[in-house]
Amino acid sequence: MHHPMRHLIRIFFTGMFISFLGTLPLGTLNISAMQIAMDEGIRVATLFAFGALIVEMFYVRLSLSAIGWVRRHAKLFRLLEWVTLFIIIALSVSSFLAASRPGDGQNALLSGSMPKFLLGLLMSAVNPAQIPFWFGWSGVLMSRGTLQAENRQFNAYILGIGTGTFLGFSVFIFGGQWVVGNLQESRATVQTVIGIIFGITAILQGWRMLKKKPAALGTPGE
Repeated sequence: MHHPMRHLIRIFFTGMFISFLGTLPLGTLNISAMQIAMDEGIRVATLFAFGALIVEMFYVRLSLSAIGWVRRHAKLFRLLEWVTLFIIIALSVSSFLAASRPGDGQNALLSGSMPKFLLGLLMSAVNPAQIPFWFGWSGVLMSRGTLQAENRQFNAYILGIGTGTFLGFSVFIFGGQWVVGNLQESRATVQTVIGIIFGITAILQGWRMLKKKPAALGTPGE
């Protein structure tokens, strides 16, 4: 490779871009971060976000360690693509359901006494959608030669993912103050739009799978 540093930078920004976009659709973690920002301020919400992204980075490293094994078991890799597809469909349906009942109350867990950094760790740890999401994306990048099984590349990729996740959370944390005055009016509209986006993504994912091309569209549902 003639420009190793340039390639590492490219991997960093690729990971950051995928993770940033994956964090934007409304999900348990980013809505929680927004709620915490509204209730307890930006600093506490940032601690929650750091807890969540540390677990995500750990999951990515785990998926990279296992991906060689998974790619040698094509049927399992295919199954993971189907799992990702069903997760996207479920997220689409849940977005439409959330739009139909915009007056949901606050999650009691978020207002508890548990330190928010620890809460972020725990809520991210039990978020199963992250694993097939990163299996899928890492598999696509490795099959295209963008990402290779090398520690420096893995580190750049994971650092980019952590940065992208934090930037995505920041949209919700800093946007929370603005949204608080309009939440009940705008939330149903936002959820409907997100539901449509998930629906289109699911169609694209299914079409690519049927064409037998690598596919990893989706969201970790953060």
